[in-house]
Amino acid sequence: MAQTSATLTIDNKSYELPVRKGTVGPDVVDIGHLYRDAGVFTYDPGFTSTAACESDITYIDGDAGVLLYRGYPIDQLAEHGDFLETCYLLYYGDLPTPAQRREFEHAITMHTMIHEQMARFYQGFRRDAHPMAVMVGVVGAMSAFYHDSTDINDPKQREIASRRMIAKLPTIAAMAFKYHIGQPFVYPKNELSYAANFLRMCFAVPCEEYKVNPILARAMDRIFILHADHEQNASTSTVRLAGSSGANPFACIAAGIACLWGPAHGGANEAALKMLEEIGDANKIPEFISKVKDKSSHIRLMGFGHRVYKNYDPRAKIMQKTAHEVLGELGIKDDPLLDVARELERVALNDSYFIERKLYPNVDFYSGIILRALGFPTSMFTVLFAVARTVGWIAQWKEMIEDPSQRIGRPRQLYTGSPQRDYVQMSKRGK
Repeated sequence: MAQTSATLTIDNKSYELPVRKGTVGPDVVDIGHLYRDAGVFTYDPGFTSTAACESDITYIDGDAGVLLYRGYPIDQLAEHGDFLETCYLLYYGDLPTPAQRREFEHAITMHTMIHEQMARFYQGFRRDAHPMAVMVGVVGAMSAFYHDSTDINDPKQREIASRRMIAKLPTIAAMAFKYHIGQPFVYPKNELSYAANFLRMCFAVPCEEYKVNPILARAMDRIFILHADHEQNASTSTVRLAGSSGANPFACIAAGIACLWGPAHGGANEAALKMLEEIGDANKIPEFISKVKDKSSHIRLMGFGHRVYKNYDPRAKIMQKTAHEVLGELGIKDDPLLDVARELERVALNDSYFIERKLYPNVDFYSGIILRALGFPTSMFTVLFAVARTVGWIAQWKEMIEDPSQRIGRPRQLYTGSPQRDYVQMSKRGK
């Protein structure tokens, strides 16, 4: 089959650009040699029309509302699998055999404890420090504690570092939570599942026995699956860009966490919950909707719409079901926020203003309600996102390291500043 190409004409001179085809999804015009051949750059703020890499990890069809991990639909993985199986899939490329699953689960379980000196590291933060600030610092410091797995050219060290982060991020996050609320750290328990262990480390106290609720643990596991990876988003691109310089894996993941902290990215579920709290009563929704439609009000509808999805976010349907399961298990029948959420969703899905703009509920709309019901403060929402996304970042970092075509990231720019000018002595610059 002959390779197709695109023709670009600049100043009456034509340039042939190869067109590359993926397994599914849109074709890609290869402009890798455009500057060399034509002396021009492309201009794409936010890189929304630029493929910066080749990847076989995650695929999104925003128009159809499809999300695939290594080809598997997200709803099937969330319904039938668990998070550690998803971690194995994302990192190694295939679902594990029973023997591979046992080995991987054992390895992750045996790595969940952190170096005891790291526990003392937390004491250097102010007691009211934001948990995400603590996460950035502690994860970044892992290279100082685990410097025996920072050689990115050694496949074995890459695997050890990757498994360490998948295993230790829940412990690090739980410790950030405990430090934030002034409670003693709770160490991992090997007999528990990944999600159950995390809930216990967050909510157990030394003075009484903690029993893990399987329905709540399953909900936590499902949240982890839904957030495990999402193609080349801002934080993943940050991890890849940092990794392209040869930075150690712990530094790269810390960079991803720092990017995730942004309210336009990982902080969206916190913003959605705050919006529901500000509305407060379902009867106030018409007034709120009017403000959203008024551009001068600067009021935004949080938890609806997505940069990529122009259809119903496939993760949102699973999250909605999970929300009902959690609230039902906890006996929360009359949650005002859930009433507001349901009515807001109904109004938005039937209002031509939102339909025309394809503003459907996204994963953040219900996740905040679930996390609040589980007992997490809003300051921890993005931390939980970071725990889940760590495996995606690691898989993307590993793929980038092993890709022979990858070079250090170096975006170009359209310069609009002053042209060259001569230095002016202080005495000649006026008063």
